[in-house]
Amino acid sequence: MTGKVLGVAGWSGSGKTTLICALIPLFAARGLTVSTLKHTHHDIDPDPPGKDSRRHREAGAREVMLAGPRRAVTVAEWSATPPLPVLLAALRPVDLVLIEGFRGESYPKIKRSGGPRWASPVPFSRRRLCVPW
Repeated sequence: MTGKVLGVAGWSGSGKTTLICALIPLFAARGLTVSTLKHTHHDIDPDPPGKDSRRHREAGAREVMLAGPRRAVTVAEWSATPPLPVLLAALRPVDLVLIEGFRGESYPKIKRSGGPRWASPVPFSRRRLCVPW
């Protein structure tokens, strides 16, 4: 990955995805190439049982890339989420990577306020921007 990183962090339901989806075309209109990286606490499994790519993983492949005429998906197996720099290094070079989540990591972030009233404040470094949306 080359280029800059900007994150959007906040509680579930605070509008992180909405903000990122609004920012992508704004940056693209200025000629920037943009990728995104989204963190989830949920287990993900994009391969339905019985599909060839799923069978490759079940046989022990550490990564499986499913490539079609217009896009590709890579599924990697690991025991814990790798550090953010490792994930960023796996992306193709772009001008800007927008990150959703990884709020505990140290990188420039936009903090989305909102979410549950009972939630404690999201921890941020000194480099932050708070945006009502």
